[in-house]
Amino acid sequence: MNRNQMFHRMVSDQSDLLVAPGAANAITARLIEEAGFPVVYVTGAGLSNSMLGLADVGLLSFKEVIDQVKYICDAVEIPVIADGDTGFGNAVNLIRTVKEFEKAGVSAIQLEDQITPKKCGHFDGKQIVPTEEMVNKIKAGVDARKDPHFKIIARTDARSINGIEAAIERAEHYIEAGADITFIEAPESIDEMKLITSRLHGVPQVANMVEHGKTPIVHNEELEKMNFKIVLYANFLQRRAIKAMQEALYSLKKENTTYHFMNEIITMKERNRLTKLDDIKKMEVKYML
Repeated sequence: MNRNQMFHRMVSDQSDLLVAPGAANAITARLIEEAGFPVVYVTGAGLSNSMLGLADVGLLSFKEVIDQVKYICDAVEIPVIADGDTGFGNAVNLIRTVKEFEKAGVSAIQLEDQITPKKCGHFDGKQIVPTEEMVNKIKAGVDARKDPHFKIIARTDARSINGIEAAIERAEHYIEAGADITFIEAPESIDEMKLITSRLHGVPQVANMVEHGKTPIVHNEELEKMNFKIVLYANFLQRRAIKAMQEALYSLKKENTTYHFMNEIITMKERNRLTKLDDIKKMEVKYML
């Protein structure tokens, strides 16, 4: 069973909620897999933050994103969901994006209805394309994929602009266009979250837990009771790591040594295990003089 088939089975299962922590690089993806999570989410915001040191406002190019997506897919064996933003342009651009993400090893691509360039779903000042335009982009994405198990996730950012009813109406049109999964970004209350899953029960729904964002942080058990199928923790790991690095740097500046951190970092042995040094050494023995 390949990863697309694995993911298809996961989202078709009526029971377990799929918890998908976000990764902006290969080593984070590997840690997610080792921790026992079933899916990795390639976070567009995380890529922009880590690669450019800039906010998620559509500054990354397609080439920059697809390279990182390939590295992450190569680093793990579990399915990967990847943020494809707006498809990096119009419907023709989106066709190429879907094809390249599928070739990279992604099992599901998330596509959204913002204008290009887009903004983070929990930022103010977003703008969305007409419903018909996004419907045609979804149809193009469905036609572009080769494997029917490869999933199209249609995200709408209409809630923050036109309200929850307009967002649900858009999601209904996206389902009719062929979206396998829908994702209403940034609902602002638990009642709105329940409304989403009660009205859009025909296909799996995505919840996005953004700490300090517009959506309430809800326990996974409650999300499962609401009938969400996938929950993203898109930038939790990166934000936690940044805080840890800030603390470590302040301490190094103050103490002028890392000695007191010896028990608070992974060992060289553990780092070498995570980065597969032994496997590389075996290849050197087998193939190099």
